[in-house]
Amino acid sequence: MKDLWITPDLIFDGQEVSAGQAVRIVDGKVADLAAGREDALQIKGCLTPGFVDLQVNGGGGVMLNSSPTLAGMRTIANAHRQFGTVAVMPTVITDAPEVLAAAAEAAIAARDDTGIIGIHIEGPHIAEARRGTHDVNSIRVLDDKTMQVVTRLRANDVTVLMTVAPEAASNDQIAALVAMGVIVSLGHTDASADAVESAISAGATCATHLFNAMSPMTSREPGAVGAIINSHLRSGMICDGYHVDDRMIALALRARPAEDLMFLVSDAMATVGGPDQFDLYGQPVRLVDGRLVNAEGNLAGAHITQGEGVRRLVQAIGLPLQQALRMAITTPAQVIGRDDLATLVGQRTQDVVLLSEDLSTVSPLDGVLGSVWGHDAAE
Repeated sequence: MKDLWITPDLIFDGQEVSAGQAVRIVDGKVADLAAGREDALQIKGCLTPGFVDLQVNGGGGVMLNSSPTLAGMRTIANAHRQFGTVAVMPTVITDAPEVLAAAAEAAIAARDDTGIIGIHIEGPHIAEARRGTHDVNSIRVLDDKTMQVVTRLRANDVTVLMTVAPEAASNDQIAALVAMGVIVSLGHTDASADAVESAISAGATCATHLFNAMSPMTSREPGAVGAIINSHLRSGMICDGYHVDDRMIALALRARPAEDLMFLVSDAMATVGGPDQFDLYGQPVRLVDGRLVNAEGNLAGAHITQGEGVRRLVQAIGLPLQQALRMAITTPAQVIGRDDLATLVGQRTQDVVLLSEDLSTVSPLDGVLGSVWGHDAAE
């Protein structure tokens, strides 16, 4: 039996960041936390559960829309794991009905995979005016075909997060999705604040990438942005320095009516852990100076990891590390009812990471312990 106590500089236990805590590792799992122990191995950095990402379009050179298969999902999950994101929700964006159906079957096949925690269906039931890079020819109102796909997913106990616009899904349809156990997220919408609030009353509990692809807030019409900020919806946000100005992120965080309503998403594309170009809807998307742009020169998803998002939240926006980690781990885990993802005790060491002091490096705990045990074995 391999049994070791370690004391990192800091520990994030899913709720708080603390110092002076020791962690007991037994046979590849975190077995216990205790006050400082003299026999513990000192380790630099902050020990934390791995990151949770509820909006991952691609990675490792693969887009889910282009490869809506179990192999595609696994490639995407493995690409993000090397950067500390141990739980991903592969995201299928607006496309033909057969692409959504294939992605759903892949999600059913992947339901027992440790790092794949469900599926995010982002479109096609969105507003054309706020489609972003989504294919205009595939946008449609919520129909029986999609309801059948979602029913099959839920019958197979797959967690489903679904982005819809109030213009493309009635309140009765939203309520029906919620009754099935779907997490309904409002996004890609040009709706008024009243329409957004009506959808919230129907059961929507989440919002997709605040500020991006939604009607803006003005003095006389709060729009989707104002309605979401003023609500108790949990809302994702992209923090790459391109999708949302850092000052707007700080403003939104201060303006929410309660804590832990914002969570970090990467909106990552195939370039994370992959080449700097990929095809989307048959058109090239290129990585140019940190931004992903399509042939029209518009933003087309993000090239960022959750770890990089945490670093930007702390260093560019000035959040305490504890709040940033809650946004990247605890809150997204709560959104999908998986509090177990935001705990240390009981966690496998392969799902725990060590952050360097400047947050520039994310190291799997497995690798750190492997070097330690290898040295002990040599002795």
